[in-house]
Amino acid sequence: MKAKDYAAKNYQTIKVVREGLILKISLNRPQVHNAFNIRMIEELLEVFRQAQLDSLVRLVIFTGEGKSFCAGADLNWMREIINYSFEQNLAESLRIAELLYQIYMLSKPVIALVNGAAIGGGVGFVSACDIILASEKAKFGLSEVKIGLVPAAISPYVVRRIGEAQARRYFLTGERVSAQRALEIGLVNEVVTPEKLLSRGEEVASLLLSSGPEALARCKELLSRVPGMAWEEAKQFTARMIAKLRISQEGQEGMAAFLEKRAPRWVKNPSPGEESPGEEN
Repeated sequence: MKAKDYAAKNYQTIKVVREGLILKISLNRPQVHNAFNIRMIEELLEVFRQAQLDSLVRLVIFTGEGKSFCAGADLNWMREIINYSFEQNLAESLRIAELLYQIYMLSKPVIALVNGAAIGGGVGFVSACDIILASEKAKFGLSEVKIGLVPAAISPYVVRRIGEAQARRYFLTGERVSAQRALEIGLVNEVVTPEKLLSRGEEVASLLLSSGPEALARCKELLSRVPGMAWEEAKQFTARMIAKLRISQEGQEGMAAFLEKRAPRWVKNPSPGEESPGEEN
């Protein structure tokens, strides 16, 4: 499939719309609170892989249709997998793991708009995103232990997001978490009224679009790689990265725009009187 075609495709479990430089992905099974099955996993994998290749996309907004963000695994799917062999379970679990990795490693920012409940794997989707805005009505839960399972595939992203201390509590208790508590433990970045969720997401998107696309990609690379590096490796890696960016086309344009007090070329149609990045005193 050509990168330009995927956004116009009719998917069974998700909605995909490209609005200018923004790709909006919505989980679209509101009748089951956007619970995921293997079809949704495969469709999301396709879209996030194509988004990586699509030069017209600068960022992704990820949300759910209806009252919920994602209620976790679909019950009908669970009725099927209860009879799967180890090999079948492993294959499908690896697909979930691959999807979370694709979301997390996308070189473009991903904003999650959590419009309602995010349970189990839904918390994994949230945790793999870069910036998470939640409605006051949002609820979160890592309830796998209640049915004799564990939040395995999502654990690398949840632990990175909220830290081991909080993960120990909520992995083990399976208790529900309010939007405000999610803010306190770092699972979400901001809580807003339901009416303001979309507009606030668009405001954050505007902030991101005012930044250099290559700079944003390298920021995500820093966040992914530097925490696992030894100090000497980190010194070399970070010094080389900034040196390369300073002589890159984007870096040169950004520094020139700053010195000339104008918007850089990647900012399309800035509003009258809008300040260029770095102009604040």
